Amino acid sequence: MTFTTIISAADLAREIGRCVVVDCRHDLFDPEAGPAGYRAGHIPGAFYLHQDTDLAGAKTGRNGRHPLPGREAIRKLLERLGLSDGDQLVAYDTSGGQMAVRLWWLARWIGHHEVAVLDGGLAAWQRAGQELSVAVPPQPQPGELALRASLAPSIDVTGVQAALASGTPTIVDARTAERYRGDAEPIDPVAGHIPGAINRPMPDNLQPDGRFKEAAVLRAEFAALLGDVAPANVAHHCGSGIAGCHNVLAMELAGLGGSLLYPGSWSEWCADPNRPIATGAAP
Repeated sequence: MTFTTIISAADLAREIGRCVVVDCRHDLFDPEAGPAGYRAGHIPGAFYLHQDTDLAGAKTGRNGRHPLPGREAIRKLLERLGLSDGDQLVAYDTSGGQMAVRLWWLARWIGHHEVAVLDGGLAAWQRAGQELSVAVPPQPQPGELALRASLAPSIDVTGVQAALASGTPTIVDARTAERYRGDAEPIDPVAGHIPGAINRPMPDNLQPDGRFKEAAVLRAEFAALLGDVAPANVAHHCGSGIAGCHNVLAMELAGLGGSLLYPGSWSEWCADPNRPIATGAAP
């Protein structure tokens, strides 16, 4: 079977021997928490990739907290995990997919179609009665993975600036309402949001147990948020380009595929004092 959005714990348990599984857990305030959690117990056979290093490029101070790595760098990284064309890749975390979606998006960005997020993450795996392991898997035989046309459209800061004048695309901010309004900013040096952006906090995509809401529910909620705006005219962002991928995936689940990601996100936008900033609730 091929999974391209999410995969249930039951399906992963059946397919695990035929998947490359990656633990993506991460804490923005404690970079060592993810590796420590992995060492304490992870899905058997899973590898670990770090958001700050493995899944991000070099920072310049003006390109955000998690700038995109090169496409070739991601291709080589996944090959080292044994991934080949056509192989199923599965990403998981302990935060409702908030971190795992980064790898989902990056794999699609290099054209790999067979990638999914474990719905409900590690908690769902354990609720399904599956065991954890502390064993680090041996280095696999390198895979053979080709760079293909991107399946993950994006927009850069210049495109976002143009949207301020034209109104297209519609900018959607995945951060919490408090951060969007500028009431609090625990991570970046400037509070507020991109003028004209609307707010869809990432947790709104989830049920109380950390699994994604049903497709029909997500579709209705995004319709209420976006009206008749086509997915190709919607650009998501967050603080540093990670959680914004969650809204991209949620729209895919809702049957609204093709929305864009602004990878630099708020941390890139606010790094230039000449860029406008808004505060308060959306009008």
